[in-house]
Amino acid sequence: MIALALPVVADDVVITNTASARFKDRPGGADRTANSNPTTLTAVPSRSSLEIIKTADRAAAEPGDTVVYRLQIKNTGATTVSPLQVIDTLPLGLQFIAKSVSGSIGTGGNATQVAIAAPTVSGRTITFTYPSLAPQQTLTLVYAALLTPDAVRGTGRNLAVAQGQTATIPVQSNTASYRLQIRPGILADCGTVIGRVFVDKNFDGEQQPGEPGVPNAVIFMDDGNRITTDAAGLFSLAYVISGTRTGTLDLTSLPGYTIAPNLYRIEANSPSRLVRLASGSTVRMNFAVTPSFKEGGQ
Repeated sequence: MIALALPVVADDVVITNTASARFKDRPGGADRTANSNPTTLTAVPSRSSLEIIKTADRAAAEPGDTVVYRLQIKNTGATTVSPLQVIDTLPLGLQFIAKSVSGSIGTGGNATQVAIAAPTVSGRTITFTYPSLAPQQTLTLVYAALLTPDAVRGTGRNLAVAQGQTATIPVQSNTASYRLQIRPGILADCGTVIGRVFVDKNFDGEQQPGEPGVPNAVIFMDDGNRITTDAAGLFSLAYVISGTRTGTLDLTSLPGYTIAPNLYRIEANSPSRLVRLASGSTVRMNFAVTPSFKEGGQ
């Protein structure tokens, strides 16, 4: 047998729990009763409640597209939440567009545009902060995100939660979820070309320690793309249509250098490289060069 008492002390609820047991100490003996000591638990009832809903302007997208997300946070309780934080975690490969943020606040069907402070961005997590949300008010946040090529490796699922503080206790909403279907689009037929231009001192066609990269070298691809190497002699080109691709080193961009003779592969003695690029793959295209003058020469 259990007895519960619910006296109210200020804003707290004290729950008292007692128990009793009836037993016989010997066969055929009289019934006996034992009572437990009372156990109390203090509970703080919440007079505020947050609800969050997340939607988007499209159900499916592909890299290069922009998706517009909408967050609606409602205070369904009886006290003001201040401050209000909305923590939104984007899927892999979606890039938040800071200048796209807008907001409105209202009750019922009436809404007024409000200024939204610049959110805090940490990786894929965006944290919005709003000063206060009164009872029955709804805050609507709208922002855009750009799909990058990495999006095809993610789930497309986005999670958001709202939290805040009342005069007495912290409150937190449900977790809102929205799943965007990610289509590969043109990336399904593309790959990436990477490579380097370097000084080949032993003429083996491979960059070894002590063989520096050459910056500002220009490579022309067969599709018209012009690539320039970085300070380490490296270059990369994404979204290259799969198939047989050709790259040619522009020796006029490297005064004082010429193609290094290769002692092992005849085809490497050309300023052009021929590669086979499969869909979604990466291929390497290296160019070995050597100074065109000799030490002690003019």
